[in-house]
Amino acid sequence: MTSDPESGQERVRLPFEPGTSRKKRSESKQTVPVPPSAPARGDSTMPKAVSDRIVRRVLTFCGVPTLLGFSTFLGSYGLIQNGVAVPNAVVLLLSMAFLGLGVLGLSYGAISASWDEGRPGSKLGWDEFRKNFGYLTEAWKGQKS
Repeated sequence: MTSDPESGQERVRLPFEPGTSRKKRSESKQTVPVPPSAPARGDSTMPKAVSDRIVRRVLTFCGVPTLLGFSTFLGSYGLIQNGVAVPNAVVLLLSMAFLGLGVLGLSYGAISASWDEGRPGSKLGWDEFRKNFGYLTEAWKGQKS
């Protein structure tokens, strides 16, 4: 509680109210921001071949189902315009299935690519997925410890 000089009564302070008035800051020295140094080229960067491989897989496993999901709307519109009765639930479920596969394909595309620069990996990448997912789970367990 503090006293109010105008009314002579004590008033209740708010919990977030500062205890004293702010002091004027003296001129502080201007510091020049230092740009962050570029990371050393080494183990911390991803090789271009691996990056390109991941992008190709993501475009395939994510892009194709996503395009099919959006084309479901166009196809159903075309069917309806030609007099074919298409239930709304069918359009909804089909588009959700394709778009959901696109989301899963995003992760699968990144994890199923071979992370070894010299090895291109298989077409579907199931062996690479199991190997890389093992690396990820080991890293997660290591962070918990």
